[in-house]
Amino acid sequence: MNPSANLIFIISLLLGTTIAISSHHWVMAWTGLEINTLAILPLISKSHHPRAIEAATKYFLTQAAASALVLFSSMTNAWQTGQWDITQLSHPTSCLILTSAVAMKLGLVPFHFWFPEVLQGSSLTTGLLLSTIMKLPPIALLYMTSPSLNPTLLTTLAILSAALGGWMGLNQTQI
Repeated sequence: MNPSANLIFIISLLLGTTIAISSHHWVMAWTGLEINTLAILPLISKSHHPRAIEAATKYFLTQAAASALVLFSSMTNAWQTGQWDITQLSHPTSCLILTSAVAMKLGLVPFHFWFPEVLQGSSLTTGLLLSTIMKLPPIALLYMTSPSLNPTLLTTLAILSAALGGWMGLNQTQI
């Protein structure tokens, strides 16, 4: 890949992360998440190997579904409460949908099967980006909306992810 194109994609990743983390409006947060998704796809598929293309496709489909859920959750909350502010998430259905979307974006337990497969098809550097920088915006959204979310559900997701992730990590041979 051209070094200047690679630099543009890295800058776009940082821009998308900054937009998503610093936004207080749902549409801007969604925009930041989408910029991140579109910036990492060429980095995943830059080797032009069929496994890398498959990983990029899986990543795109999973993240597109999660982004659609984030947008649906924000629209449902805005429809019920009239608020587009991230900290004003109060409708229970919106909270549940957003928790599912963030769990999907983070690769938490019920939605975790895409993450090892995408890492297997990616280079080491891209896997590092997927495991660190790409997790910051969903964690920031989770942190900003945490007073409204169900603490029992979040604790259950965290415990199951830690337990199942450690257990399945022992069984992983291709990463």
